[in-house]
Amino acid sequence: MSLAWRIKAETDLGDIAVYTDESTVEKLSKDFYWYSPVLEVRLREKKADAVFAPQNEGEVEAALAFAFRHRIPVTVRGAGTGNYGQAVPLEGGIVLDVSGLDAIAEIGDGFARVQCGVKLGALEKKAREAGQELRIYPSTFAKATVGGFVSGGSGGVGSIAWGNLWDGNVLSAVVYTMEERPRRLEIEGRELYDYIHNYGTTGIMTEVVIPLAKKTDWTQVVAEFDDFEDALLFGEALARDGGIPKRLVTPIEWPLPSFFKPLEKVLTPGKSVVFAETADGTLPRLAVLAASHRGGIGHVIPPEKYRKTIGLSDFTWNHTTLWALKADPAYTYLQAGFDPDRYLEQLRELKSLFGDELLMHFEWVLAGGRLLPNALPVVRFASEERLYHIIATCRSIGVEIYDPHTWMLDNGGRGAVTGMQLRKKLNDPLGLLNPGKIG
Repeated sequence: MSLAWRIKAETDLGDIAVYTDESTVEKLSKDFYWYSPVLEVRLREKKADAVFAPQNEGEVEAALAFAFRHRIPVTVRGAGTGNYGQAVPLEGGIVLDVSGLDAIAEIGDGFARVQCGVKLGALEKKAREAGQELRIYPSTFAKATVGGFVSGGSGGVGSIAWGNLWDGNVLSAVVYTMEERPRRLEIEGRELYDYIHNYGTTGIMTEVVIPLAKKTDWTQVVAEFDDFEDALLFGEALARDGGIPKRLVTPIEWPLPSFFKPLEKVLTPGKSVVFAETADGTLPRLAVLAASHRGGIGHVIPPEKYRKTIGLSDFTWNHTTLWALKADPAYTYLQAGFDPDRYLEQLRELKSLFGDELLMHFEWVLAGGRLLPNALPVVRFASEERLYHIIATCRSIGVEIYDPHTWMLDNGGRGAVTGMQLRKKLNDPLGLLNPGKIG
């Protein structure tokens, strides 16, 4: 593909920042795909030819019209904290860095209307100042953008109470199409499903409205157990206890907690743990619940220290994998859905087959109205063949795997994509939006 368009971009696009220098293009063509040794090999050489950095919707529209006119692929990027190569361009072209669209337009009663580049951590701070808080957010929330989370994530901290993105956690969105004259679409209701977790393949999101919850004073608690199964059962009991408001229920098998170096002084060696965030005043009830499962409370961070020191959520969700990777780069991970009626049976079978090759980390979540023991097991990587043997074994015993070692939306097991495929044909007739990510 001729790169003459790069020269025209600098003259045709007015005030839109255009970057073609090697260091900027290289940096902004990457995300956290290296969590996967499979993706690391396949994506390390992939990069854009230029980066466009619009600062408002008008500039997004102009950038897309320019790309359509010159038939240039466009890959949208927020903060680049995704793990599947969502923001890595497979066919060169333009990385559209929308992190400059970072205005909080409105914090209303029970909702926030924001531009796509707003960081979730900044929004949480503003919301809490207004007596509210985010419902759900990823462990990367300090850096992750709202648009990036909606377009590339699924659930996170708070999902134990509020579910995932599809469970009413996106109210509406503004999306631009990739056409000669890009259309500005205002999306709501079931139509949002074609844009949630779409990697920017069906349109470019510029504004989002998300619901907010009433602010809660959260106590962070480490419950400790000699046996990981006791930790899991405590986690289930806590997840099902409607009398304890909660934001996080994370059972983690030893030795994973040994990788959490900032918590080294407060964690007991050899103990599996459950990291929990529960409402202020619930600690006595948690202590009784832990004791009934042969465990105890090991460490408490009171509400007055919430967000003022490193928090337990910094070691949950895919941050658990990150701490493992810091300890040993041979680790990677899976995303798994266990059967809530026989997850202990499935766990025992996997541990009997793989032992410490598969270190277990669960997240109790609410999805579609059901409490589920979802997991992000940490895997010691030996080879791609061995990794997919483990995946096949999980699936053979009814453990659903959402494969994090592929960039394909339809191959990743992250939900049906038929609606997205139809929407893409309507909104992106030339197939220029993040090509190669959806079949």
